[in-house]
Amino acid sequence: MNETIICAVGNVATQPVYRELPTGPSARFRLAVTSRYLDRAKNEWTDGHTNFFTVWANRQLATNAAASLNVGDPVVVQGRLKVRSDVRDGQSWMSADLEATAIGHDLARGTSAFRRASRPEPGAAAATAQPEPEWETPPSAVPESQQAEDTVAVT
Repeated sequence: MNETIICAVGNVATQPVYRELPTGPSARFRLAVTSRYLDRAKNEWTDGHTNFFTVWANRQLATNAAASLNVGDPVVVQGRLKVRSDVRDGQSWMSADLEATAIGHDLARGTSAFRRASRPEPGAAAATAQPEPEWETPPSAVPESQQAEDTVAVT
């Protein structure tokens, strides 16, 4: 499990694209992460280089991201970093993808109103629900004849 987990803070650069796939919902968007530094000569904050990541979300995270995010929103994204390189038409290129495990609005730069995602109908969930596992330790499997011998009568 040697994965590179990162946390990127930036802005949504493209409107999330949502798709229903055979494996479940999927969404992707571009994230712009710009470093800022204090230019001492000008005595002001200056934007540095901007890195762009393609953020991929799956299942419920994809559904919620597509419903919640818009271009320009400040966000925090945590996920697995995947850097890819390839040669197409004689040109080499690299891309940095984030397979998101969590996405949220950056509350250091604004406010957000959280709403829980709606849950499926109780009847629909009951049809697919698994029975509750037996968590208690079963009683020891001691034969009844041996239990009778171990019992001491008190008079």
